[in-house]
Amino acid sequence: MLSNLMGQLRELFHYRELVRNLVTRDLKVRYRNSVLGFLWSLVNPLLMMAVFTVVFTVLAGDANIPNYPLFILCALLPWNFFSGSAMGSVGSIVGNSHLINKIYFPREILPLSTVLANLVNFLLALIPLFALMVLFQGPITGYLLLLPVVMAVQLAFTLGVAFFLACLNVFFRDTGVIMDVVLFAWFFLTPVFYPMQRLPQSYIFMGMAFDIQRVMYIVNPMASIIATYRSLLYYGVPPGLDFFSRTTVTALVVLVLGYLFFIRYASAFGEEV
Repeated sequence: MLSNLMGQLRELFHYRELVRNLVTRDLKVRYRNSVLGFLWSLVNPLLMMAVFTVVFTVLAGDANIPNYPLFILCALLPWNFFSGSAMGSVGSIVGNSHLINKIYFPREILPLSTVLANLVNFLLALIPLFALMVLFQGPITGYLLLLPVVMAVQLAFTLGVAFFLACLNVFFRDTGVIMDVVLFAWFFLTPVFYPMQRLPQSYIFMGMAFDIQRVMYIVNPMASIIATYRSLLYYGVPPGLDFFSRTTVTALVVLVLGYLFFIRYASAFGEEV
């Protein structure tokens, strides 16, 4: 099993130029015929941030969170990276059936290129985030050096989910419709526009007490990942070592399982698409 996995990874590295070309293609297609082009990577999260700020600080009358635009953007950007990658990966195999049926290449390149294209957008979107940190005098500390590590952990988790969804959609074409609903619910169950502390620490269900905050961190890896981003970018403090270690292990497990699931069924893609 291990030797086969290493062989797959070596072959994937051999096709790195194809990965680069597909990422470039995805980015060009995304912004083709748009007026602002790549600037949408900067403008779109700012517009969403403005909507959330108006809704929750003006209309809902909740002004208890200082520098709310910065608070929301720290979480919104990584969430957009994850959700965009998840939904994009769903159709990455089926949408490229013309390539699969004509030439051979490692099939995992397709969801991989989708995730990497969304990673490029995420990196571009960090520009207005850092500008906002300067504007609101956010905590710019040495802990920001940990940001690439957190991004690598999220990339691992996102790739695992992407491999699983891309493969699943080949055999069950309603995966995209289901994921629309799942991601909608997942968004509200993740502390993007509210702090985790808003959730009750003690909730009675069927006579048993549950710490909802702790449960959320355990069952929702994106909650842990976003909390880590906020620690670095909004609060200016390091994440707890044990907390971040568990998140890292979870992300790596999801990556390995998702990749193994993908390569297990990749040989049947040509017949199904």
